[in-house]
Amino acid sequence: MLAPVLRAAIFDLDGLLVDSEPLWRRAEIEHFATVGLHLTDAECEETTGLRIDEVVAFRHRQHPWGAPSVAEITSRIVDRMVSLLREEAPAKPGGAHAVDLCARAGLRLAVASSSPLRLIEAALARLGLRERFELVVSAEREPYGKPHPAVFLRTAEQLGIAPTSCLVFEDSLNGLVAAKAARMACIAVPERTDARFALADLVLPSLDALDARTLGTMIERVR
Repeated sequence: MLAPVLRAAIFDLDGLLVDSEPLWRRAEIEHFATVGLHLTDAECEETTGLRIDEVVAFRHRQHPWGAPSVAEITSRIVDRMVSLLREEAPAKPGGAHAVDLCARAGLRLAVASSSPLRLIEAALARLGLRERFELVVSAEREPYGKPHPAVFLRTAEQLGIAPTSCLVFEDSLNGLVAAKAARMACIAVPERTDARFALADLVLPSLDALDARTLGTMIERVR
């Protein structure tokens, strides 16, 4: 029997493994308010999946402010998020279950996130999942964050695996676009219905819905 083409499972973090999106919205609303920009939850959702420095730069273009700098506001939001993640970040349903299924299927495991590395590490420690992943990669040092595919391509490179042999799990549209631009298979687990998620190879209501048969079908499909 031919070996499966898929050799690695790459998981996003925010909104997929950890329910951090409400925390991001809280941190952004708090700190943008200090420079006179009063955002709603819905407005914060518009930038879901983007790297935080890109979010702050985008808001600065929308509503320019003086001091503190874009870099300082970014740093303050990250500091607040580290605190929130350590104190109260809840796991998303099915995260550990999906990781277990992928491991049993013989896939190597990695995390690829737009978040800064210290946030990723804090969240995975909170979830008790850090030791499950062979590799953790942040987009913070890449020229561009998602929807650019750089972080996924970097992950494949560090694993020593072709991008076409990687399966990505994503919850955001920006992440899905990045995965497909990297020529990777993608299972999407969106928070809400959006016709654009048809770009994914498979859409699930939650990671709890993933089972060995579904994963095996996905692996077979991309042979």
